Amino acid sequence: MIDIEALRNCVRNGIDFVKKQKDVIDAEIFASWNEHITVRLNYTSDIPCNGVHEPKSTQFSGMGLYVVFKAGKEIKVGFGSVPNNVTAKGVVEAFQKARKNKVYDPDFKSLPVPAGKPVLENYHDPAVMEISDEAIVNLGWRGLKGALTEYNQNHYNKSIIIGGDIAIIKERMAIASTKGIDEFDESTILTTNITSMIEKESVKGTGWNTSTHLASFDPEEAGCTSAKSAIKTIGGERISSGTYNVVFGRQPVTDLFTNIVVPALSLSSVNSSDTPFLGKLGKKIASESLSVYDDGAIKGAVGSKKISCEGIPTGRTNLIHNGFLVGFLANNYLSRKLENVFVSFPPRNGFRYHNGGRNHNIQPRICPTNIVVEGKDEVPSQSLLSKINNGIYIGRIWYTYPINGLAAGDFTSTVIADSYLVKGGKIDKPLKPNTVRINNNIMDVLNNVIAVSKDKKQTIVWGGEEVVFAPEIAVQGIKLDSIAGFIS
Repeated sequence: MIDIEALRNCVRNGIDFVKKQKDVIDAEIFASWNEHITVRLNYTSDIPCNGVHEPKSTQFSGMGLYVVFKAGKEIKVGFGSVPNNVTAKGVVEAFQKARKNKVYDPDFKSLPVPAGKPVLENYHDPAVMEISDEAIVNLGWRGLKGALTEYNQNHYNKSIIIGGDIAIIKERMAIASTKGIDEFDESTILTTNITSMIEKESVKGTGWNTSTHLASFDPEEAGCTSAKSAIKTIGGERISSGTYNVVFGRQPVTDLFTNIVVPALSLSSVNSSDTPFLGKLGKKIASESLSVYDDGAIKGAVGSKKISCEGIPTGRTNLIHNGFLVGFLANNYLSRKLENVFVSFPPRNGFRYHNGGRNHNIQPRICPTNIVVEGKDEVPSQSLLSKINNGIYIGRIWYTYPINGLAAGDFTSTVIADSYLVKGGKIDKPLKPNTVRINNNIMDVLNNVIAVSKDKKQTIVWGGEEVVFAPEIAVQGIKLDSIAGFIS
């Protein structure tokens, strides 16, 4: 483990070194240390198993140096990085790589400049930073215990499969530049996703839990929820293809935003003309019932950071307000490239996320933090069912991706668990898993939102970089296609 002072000394001394080099106009140095620990759950009631696998841990550290060079009448920029080295020798090596890699970039305007004081301070958990191997393994057993206890209480002890993982992420970083930035950050994240199945009933349920602190992390609750969900969906029925009114649960809302909506609300998609929202800033793109913003400074939220990987304090960026497109996520590079006299984009989302941490080896790209989805007139969750009267409650989807390119807005997804038929504004019967696909356009979904729940939960999906403060959402006119069954 590399302590934060070692990273701060690295970037400060590195900037002092670079300032003395000829033909250097500006420079920015980023140093980081990360550890990613994973505990796998793999329980099978009918086959001998370990239940909880031994933890796997990966660590990576190093520095990245971005330099602006004077090259005659032009300026050129270069980036160099070194792994597992935060010493003065490493700085020299990174600088030599940056000089060798320098190129002319007509879109480069300036390195980031200081932008106020961060909201968050000392928000990480020292107990997570120092967590023991025994405590890590115990988290896995707690998750498994939650599921098995629920199954046993309901007299299910055969044909049970429980899978998932506990993930612990520890991050430290420091950044300094010739523009006056001198910042550091430490963060801790704990997450669990648990899926449990009753194989003979062809059902499965899911549960998840997130936290920044060990004391409030509850994998047992996630396991219990997964078992309850599986039991409740026994005896599911198929539906025919058609257009249905739907309530999307928190996981589907998160999946849709993580894979479709949020990528389209990034300046990187605007820059490549790969978004259905191109040219629609200030225009209505969704139901007036819907508002969305990103806020990386929410206290206690898993996606929160003190500063971005460009040294900019995190904060709130409004994206959709009462159905109108009001902003895009931005980093410094594209914010400066695409701003004009009429509009600017606060560069709060420049991060170097890669391989489960803040990685020295890449330059900042645009990444969300905490996405908050709100309704204009929010209602209790139970009221959403009465809003659709007859339809489908969709509790979990999988393999959500754009088709025909992100700009077209078309997407597809499979309904795989935790879903029900709704009749007369109440849950009627379970929906059989893996028998329905969603085939829709995201613009139709956003514009047909009729209600948003008050209750929100921090929700993550596999492969997502952000956390979504996800409500449940009622939507009219969703096209659902029946998937052909097996031929016996």
